[in-house]
Amino acid sequence: MKNKAFWLSLGLSQLLFVIFLPVWLRLLSYLHPIVLIVVWMGLTIIVLFVVYFVCSETLRISKTILKSVMGIYSFGLFVLLFFRPANQDYSQINYIPFKTIMSFLIGNVNFLVAFYNLAANIFLFVPFGMAALMLYKNPSSRLLLFVPVIVILMIETTQHITRCGSADMDDLILNLLGVWIGYLMYPFVQKVVKIKDH
Repeated sequence: MKNKAFWLSLGLSQLLFVIFLPVWLRLLSYLHPIVLIVVWMGLTIIVLFVVYFVCSETLRISKTILKSVMGIYSFGLFVLLFFRPANQDYSQINYIPFKTIMSFLIGNVNFLVAFYNLAANIFLFVPFGMAALMLYKNPSSRLLLFVPVIVILMIETTQHITRCGSADMDDLILNLLGVWIGYLMYPFVQKVVKIKDH
């Protein structure tokens, strides 16, 4: 059954990736091509989890494999954050909470751009919340709260200084929401994914 669940999830995720390929390809107009790898990786992992959850199967992975997967994912995210097309202006900075979010929601920009910015800023950070609880036993609530804030602030500041992205208070809010969703999803993930020390 485990092999069936694995092959079913693999086949389904690849089918979904191909079906929505025109959408993913449109992202290349304003993002680095590595976005295709990040989307493929994320979709494959999400479908794998859903299929195993529905089939009541357990996926056992080692901490080493989880760290390796998160390392590859983090590298892909780093490229997306810091290697943007050169024809965009990243000089502005937004200190006002929800200003950019509201601009997206009321339709001031193209729907795909708005959807990508809102969804990606949340969901690309969900794995970090889940991974933190999977890799570290009983982390303090202070650690879970402040470390993501500090890391995301560093990302936003570096993007602004290097002009590789725009510093935006709303990015901080959405990224943190993603990490916290990862925390909330952990009990469900725990039912499917079992972490081995070796």
